[in-house]
Amino acid sequence: MRYCKKCTMPDTRPGITFNEKGICCACTHYENRTKIDWGGRWQELEALCNKYRGCNGTGNYDCAIAVSGGKDSHFQVHIMKEVMHMNPILFSVEDNFPMTNAGMHNIKNISEEFGCPIISYKPNIKAQKILMRSMFEKYGKPTWYIDRFIYTFPLHMALKFNTMLLVYGENVSFEYGGNEDEESYSARKQINNGVASEFGKEELLSFGIEESDLAMTEAPAATELERLDPIYLSYFLPWNSVKNYNYAKSRGFQDLTHEWSRTHHAENFDQIDSRAYLVHSWLKYPKFGHGSATDYTSRYIRYGLMTREEAIAIIKEKDHALDPKCVEDFCNFCGYSKTEFWSIVDTLYNRELFEKDSLGRWVLKDAVYNEER
Repeated sequence: MRYCKKCTMPDTRPGITFNEKGICCACTHYENRTKIDWGGRWQELEALCNKYRGCNGTGNYDCAIAVSGGKDSHFQVHIMKEVMHMNPILFSVEDNFPMTNAGMHNIKNISEEFGCPIISYKPNIKAQKILMRSMFEKYGKPTWYIDRFIYTFPLHMALKFNTMLLVYGENVSFEYGGNEDEESYSARKQINNGVASEFGKEELLSFGIEESDLAMTEAPAATELERLDPIYLSYFLPWNSVKNYNYAKSRGFQDLTHEWSRTHHAENFDQIDSRAYLVHSWLKYPKFGHGSATDYTSRYIRYGLMTREEAIAIIKEKDHALDPKCVEDFCNFCGYSKTEFWSIVDTLYNRELFEKDSLGRWVLKDAVYNEER
């Protein structure tokens, strides 16, 4: 494994690239922000909003925003409704897991604070459980069903409401490194970024679900997608997770400060809606050798909030340490014993990256905290 010379991201992150100096594309993109004409890009956003504002008549929705209720969602709604004076409708997907107190508060707060309606999609729980178990055991992707809806549901709903301007937050691949590493305002290719890649229908049906359970997982037809104008706000303004968090707090957003200190996260404000879902994001660690602590300390380094040495110490303590509450909620939902859960996780470790020590623990061979300094 190679690690970025500026941040702590390894080259095993899917889609990430390094330049000849050993610096990852995410850091390079962040440094290149100083060369961007942000004033010009803001004018582009204004032009887009002018094009669609009032497009469905007085009082009707003229744009849609894909939200989770999190910090970035609060910021997105603020920009589109209060700064751009659009009339947005919000679309979200709920994962059926027990929610944290913060998660329950935040999804309500975003509607109450900004005065926007939210249409939420809750998948078929029976199908979700079947697919979670099957995708977890075979591919280490337990939340594929939920993640697929997160990508497809807003597309279907935007077409239904004729809100062709569909707003997303950041371009994850461009901001942090990924398969669709292209700087563009358009989010039309987002569904191809690898997080929730489409699986063959025959294989999915073989797990024991009905064809009707998959209806909404299919993206709209290409001709229909061409009608949409999906955008990334991160193209038009310098995206910063911490700034978004601080703004969201000023508008009533709650983090996990008084509720839960997660053992495998370096912050308490991202992906805080439910505990069980975080098993999915942690599974990057056995598969690719890095987890949530690496993700966020890399951002902190880019933002100038942390040194690389400080980040490495946090990664050593946290990246591997999946929080027990996440495991408990996940097992309760799927019907696993903890022994069964960890037995499945054991099969997911990448043997090229990990080896077992004398105590039977998986150890990362080329951990960033073991690199020569």
